Amino acid sequence: MKKIILHIPHSSTNIPIKDGYVVSDVELRSEMIKLTDWHTDDLFQHKEAMQIITPFSRLFCDVERFPEDKDEVMAKVGMGMIYTNLDNGKVLRSINAELRNKIYKQFYQEHHSKFLQRVEEFLGRNDRCLIIDCHSFSSIPFERDLNKTLPRPDICIGTDDFHTPKTLVDATVKYFENNKLSCKVNMPYAGTIVPLKYYLKDKCVQSIMIEVNRNLYLEKNSNEKNKNYKEIKEILNGYIDEAVRIYKEGCKK
Repeated sequence: MKKIILHIPHSSTNIPIKDGYVVSDVELRSEMIKLTDWHTDDLFQHKEAMQIITPFSRLFCDVERFPEDKDEVMAKVGMGMIYTNLDNGKVLRSINAELRNKIYKQFYQEHHSKFLQRVEEFLGRNDRCLIIDCHSFSSIPFERDLNKTLPRPDICIGTDDFHTPKTLVDATVKYFENNKLSCKVNMPYAGTIVPLKYYLKDKCVQSIMIEVNRNLYLEKNSNEKNKNYKEIKEILNGYIDEAVRIYKEGCKK
């Protein structure tokens, strides 16, 4: 029986509907190399964890944004639920209300419905659920990043004051530092995903975000695996071991 959920939202390069894109295929591919969390669906695997992998690119629909642009800070720079601009500011896509509604209902809502269903299944079995939100990030800040502080750490740990237990944060920092990887909490990215039904309402739904610096496992300016890939994957697998252990201890209380 699976013990925790691995939420993997940005590993896919699939674009199910090509309507509205105004950039060339070359420009789209370049942006995809820059923004995709390459191989996170492979890096974050564990025998006791259930993967929830978004089957489409964030350049099509970003399931980790609020659906309404008025609620999403990144929508101001063209990175809301539906990205409208490239990182350099150039227009990526023209979206009308009909297309936006179609993507929201058929893709965004569908993903979150499945995510919520899995969380509720875990709550039904164990009275609690632990989500690891799995990402990677560039060692060089994007133009639109809110935090451009350098140097960036090897591992970014995203937390939520309500949904991330301090014991889990402390254990996470200790684990990665023991593996000689530098860590920062909520830097350069902050927060972690929780289904809106439970957000700030139920502490039994726990969540933590793990972001891996792509320099650790990819060739420079590429999506190709480097010589350290296997080692980084083993370290991440060991971290999930630790998270499962903490989760099991919590279930006994």
